[in-house]
Amino acid sequence: MGIKSALFGELNVIQVAEQANAKETADAYEKMAGVTRFLYENLPNYEMAGYVLFALVFLLSALVYKLGFAKKLKLSQNIIIYIFLFVGCIMLTFFALYLPMVEGLIVAALILIVYKTRLWREKREEQQAAN
Repeated sequence: MGIKSALFGELNVIQVAEQANAKETADAYEKMAGVTRFLYENLPNYEMAGYVLFALVFLLSALVYKLGFAKKLKLSQNIIIYIFLFVGCIMLTFFALYLPMVEGLIVAALILIVYKTRLWREKREEQQAAN
């Protein structure tokens, strides 16, 4: 009888620990930003979700840099800039867990795309007017 009650007691402890872990996970998901939450809920494991989040932050940051700030530079200078951008995106990925970094980068990229499109159209119209 003692072994049986010890096993049931141990199972009860395991169930309580699993319930506490599920509650902590649910609380963490509630605090996460939208895209990050989507990734962590739908990808098979946390490690893959972290890498996908980092890739999103890096690619969107590179796009925003290219659309808004990049100038004609030598290849070696571009490589150095993108290396530092890569390192900086590691920190931004930690911020992206609970702050809407990905969403902000998407908005910034969309604004810059609209700006560049309008700028390109105006230049094209000026060239046509000059001809």
